[in-house]
Amino acid sequence: MVSSSLVQRQQALQTWAVQQLAVLGLGALPGDIETVSGDASFRRYFRGHTAAGTVVLVDAPPDKENSRPFIDIDARLRAAGVRAPRLLAADAGLGFMCLEDFGNTLLWPALEQARLATDYAVAGQLYQRCFDELLLIQQANALQPPLPVYDTALLLREMRLFSEWFCGGLLQRDLSAAENALVETAFAVLCESALQQTQVFVHRDYHSRNLMLLSEAGTAIGVIDFQDAVLGPLTYDLVSLLKDCYIEWPRAQVNAWALSFAAQAQARGMLPVLPPAQFLREFDLMGAQRHIKVLGIFSRLWLRDGKRGYLKDIPLTFRYLQQVASEQPQLASFAQWLDAQVAPRLSSALAAAEAQANRGAAQ
Repeated sequence: MVSSSLVQRQQALQTWAVQQLAVLGLGALPGDIETVSGDASFRRYFRGHTAAGTVVLVDAPPDKENSRPFIDIDARLRAAGVRAPRLLAADAGLGFMCLEDFGNTLLWPALEQARLATDYAVAGQLYQRCFDELLLIQQANALQPPLPVYDTALLLREMRLFSEWFCGGLLQRDLSAAENALVETAFAVLCESALQQTQVFVHRDYHSRNLMLLSEAGTAIGVIDFQDAVLGPLTYDLVSLLKDCYIEWPRAQVNAWALSFAAQAQARGMLPVLPPAQFLREFDLMGAQRHIKVLGIFSRLWLRDGKRGYLKDIPLTFRYLQQVASEQPQLASFAQWLDAQVAPRLSSALAAAEAQANRGAAQ
């Protein structure tokens, strides 16, 4: 059941939108606005129909979400030629925005269809469109004013969600002092690798459910959900895309795509020429940092926010982490601990969470 406060905010958003659309000359807003989706945050998205077409309306409660970074980053990305949605109107104090409508076609279904058909040529074409857009993003203005820096403090804060929410929460296993020291040593390895990389404008959630296939002829991929952008490692968005928590490709194919992107970045002077093995090592270690963080976030989304949909994505995310940890000598002890102490508990913890969710749905 939707709470009365959410209903009131939706009504207030619609009233605000009617006023803004009139100012913009886009016509009336007959009927109620339609729910499009929520996401992993507290933001909610709606669609409004006008005589001039459709718009997306965003409710970002100001006590929980800050809309100003979205407004700022949208302007920077569009200035760099990135196909981000046009911001038609905004009131950051209210937490309301009116955006260009990119439609409903996410990248993920097209990639999943190619994966099921083992059609790597089609998948490669789709990823190349994503690469083209990512190269523009990485050259966007990250310095005036400066974006937040993906520094040690932020990298560690993200990874410690793994200890708190994944281990302590989902697995119900508080780490001992020795285990915590082992985990923190692994985190330090990943921080060092991230900070040594070329630093660029980072979208920070560049994956198949935040990228849109647009209907306009010849148009690049549409980019959304970029408000958490930072100045950080060049491989971060690339690994988010190619080691996506929602779709899995053969390792050799992922490496081939990653090296293709590296060559394109090097040709533009954005990346020093590196031995392929070094670039892939940095790519993999960056992926380990992201997947450690995401395991914590997915667990928190269930335990704190009651969002069960992300539970099914935890096994793939964990496999990515296990694979990299097992291959990197600096992470050997961490890999052994994952295999011996974490992996055996994961299936039963997920089963228990799903059972709890089913009981809640039945009530």
